[in-house]
Amino acid sequence: MKIAYVTDSGTGRSISELAADGIISVPLQITDGNDTYQDLETIDRNTCIELVDQGHVLKTSQPSAGLIEECFESLKEQGTDLIIAVPICNGLSGTISTMTAIAQSLDMKIICIDTYVTSELQNYLIHRIRQLYEEGKSDMEVKLITDEIITSCNTLIVPRNLDALVRGGRLTPLAAGFAKLLRIVPILRINKSTGGRIDSLANVRTYRKAAGRILDIIEEDHPDESYQVYIAHSGCIDMAMDLYHKMEDRFPNLNIEVVELCNPVAVHTGRDCICVQYFKAL
Repeated sequence: MKIAYVTDSGTGRSISELAADGIISVPLQITDGNDTYQDLETIDRNTCIELVDQGHVLKTSQPSAGLIEECFESLKEQGTDLIIAVPICNGLSGTISTMTAIAQSLDMKIICIDTYVTSELQNYLIHRIRQLYEEGKSDMEVKLITDEIITSCNTLIVPRNLDALVRGGRLTPLAAGFAKLLRIVPILRINKSTGGRIDSLANVRTYRKAAGRILDIIEEDHPDESYQVYIAHSGCIDMAMDLYHKMEDRFPNLNIEVVELCNPVAVHTGRDCICVQYFKAL
């Protein structure tokens, strides 16, 4: 069976980066007024953050339907039997529905996997699924491993720039005003239990306490050596490294990496946002 592996720029990787691993990517779209950019192709991370800093209200949307159709038509011409897609989650985007509808219209078999999040888990899963099939694993074996990885994942978000959330419509001005007045630092989460939608988890009074609460939440999930932890930041490497060292001291057996936050999240949170994502790397 000839399988094509498809994802999008929610992985934080460009078309060329993923192509080097035998994976096809279609970029998400970022809109600034009348200008629409292809994520990581015609706009980079630094430019996104700079535009948000300047007060621009950036919007994100699923990959162009025309681009997806063109991609799938090409795969059909190449004799592809099955498309396995790991796009940005259904709770944040309509990409899964669009890919499914286009594949069906072309009479192509497709399996779309909802990760209930985006970013590093999305990138890990598309690579891991490809590897599993190349190792000769059965459909059931791949499904069981994939489901366990997704279920194990949790993502914690600590935004410090509430203005960006207000401009993007993710937080009301009144709520942001109270948060600033009371010096509240919100901790948000997104995972399978939230249906792939961002949900409020806790409020603390300082970023220092937020960092400590993150460590407590991770500990409550009892991660073992199989877990991979990512600390993603939007233009605040010092904050990310500070959390990295705290986490390293608390969890010396975990594999921890510091990365840049993907654009589809960063444009809504603005600069100085920290996201921690962890899951079983089976």
